[in-house]
Amino acid sequence: TGADAAAVVGRGTGVDDAGLARKREAVARAIAVNRPDRDDPVDVLGKVGGLEIAGLAGLILGAAKSRVAVIIDGFISSAAALAAVRMAPAAAAYLIPSHLSAEPGHRVVMSALGLEPVLRMDMRLGEGTGAALCMPLVDAAIAVMRDMATFESAGVSRERETGLAAEAVE
Repeated sequence: TGADAAAVVGRGTGVDDAGLARKREAVARAIAVNRPDRDDPVDVLGKVGGLEIAGLAGLILGAAKSRVAVIIDGFISSAAALAAVRMAPAAAAYLIPSHLSAEPGHRVVMSALGLEPVLRMDMRLGEGTGAALCMPLVDAAIAVMRDMATFESAGVSRERETGLAAEAVE
């Protein structure tokens, strides 16, 4: 995103101040040495992404091609989602952002993706817990969309609907 390392690198699962400083320096140095072209997501993945993020980006692209939604979890899977969306913007329509982690960079990535996470619980466990918590909500949303009665199927007429709305205002 072009954001400064100090603004996006957080404590993760709880490193001390010295560990946080080392993490921020490592990220800043990796960017300075490798000079990824932020306008080329493949270049970014190749220079500073790592196999885990590249693999997740590929999974997201494959799922989107197959028109399958993907629940993204925290900072790492969201970074992969950002790379995937920058390669194929239409992939964004297949992303369900589970939660907003406590990592400061996660907020930056969510903003770049234009997504609002379903949950805000300040988690930073790194074990897919946000996605696991989000899955029942996705299942519930699907059930509501699939099974909820419409006014027509419930036998509610337009006149009755209008009358109910008027009663609610009174």
